[in-house]
Amino acid sequence: MQQTAVREVRAEDITREVARLCQEANYFLDEDVTGAFTKVLTLEESPVGRDVLEQIVENARIAANEQVPMCQDTGYAVVFVEVGQDAHIVGGDLTEAINKGVEIGYREGYLRKSIVGDPFERKNTGTNTPAFIHTTVVPGDRVKVTMAAKGGGSENTSQLKMLKPSDGVEGVKQFVLKAVAEAGPSACPPLVVGVGVGGNFEISALLAKKAALRPIGSRNANPFVAKLEEELLTEVNKLGVGPQGLGGSTTALGLNIETFATHIVALPVAVNIQCHASRHKAVTL
Repeated sequence: MQQTAVREVRAEDITREVARLCQEANYFLDEDVTGAFTKVLTLEESPVGRDVLEQIVENARIAANEQVPMCQDTGYAVVFVEVGQDAHIVGGDLTEAINKGVEIGYREGYLRKSIVGDPFERKNTGTNTPAFIHTTVVPGDRVKVTMAAKGGGSENTSQLKMLKPSDGVEGVKQFVLKAVAEAGPSACPPLVVGVGVGGNFEISALLAKKAALRPIGSRNANPFVAKLEEELLTEVNKLGVGPQGLGGSTTALGLNIETFATHIVALPVAVNIQCHASRHKAVTL
């Protein structure tokens, strides 16, 4: 039997790239986000809403030009790692390499450290670690790292509900709309809404988080789900929350749905709400 060659990936390279991603995610919005702002500026019906959108765009421009954070809440580090089954990490531990990169990135980038080491004692770790790391093994010999700087305010408005199968699609729709309406101005709209349907309690939340990281304007490969994404985005924007909660027709820039298999008696639904600063960067090593 022919053996597949193993490719080495150095832990120090992962640390270096994670540090870079932490800073760049906070300084530069991806093209899908800036493109979405350009589009909604032509569609927003409210003069106040348009003015707010223009200020958000100008804020992002200044952040990029001066390489400073676009928001004072520079988020906690959510890191998705896809490790190729033929890749071998050498020179250190993967988790330690990522956390070291987060610490360096936040320190050298003068980014706010927002992580407390214990939910009851509430003492700041001073490093913005530990990061929230999700690792999967995939085919190939590469390691892909996606880092999202997730703000606490928008995360606090996220919701999860264990629906019954009899609640059906309408139940899912109503829960998503309820979650966005209740988030209101607290999540700094216009939002990017990630929806996870299926799996179990924890998988639905993870699906929602991944959905929120998908490019704005992309559509689920399943035509039924893709249509549901479009329908829900339209309904969300009819809520009238508007930019920064001041009213208007742009409550969300995008809405993405991810699904997974589930139990015959279950219909878990999670809504992960992202603020207008949808900050994420990725690298493949």
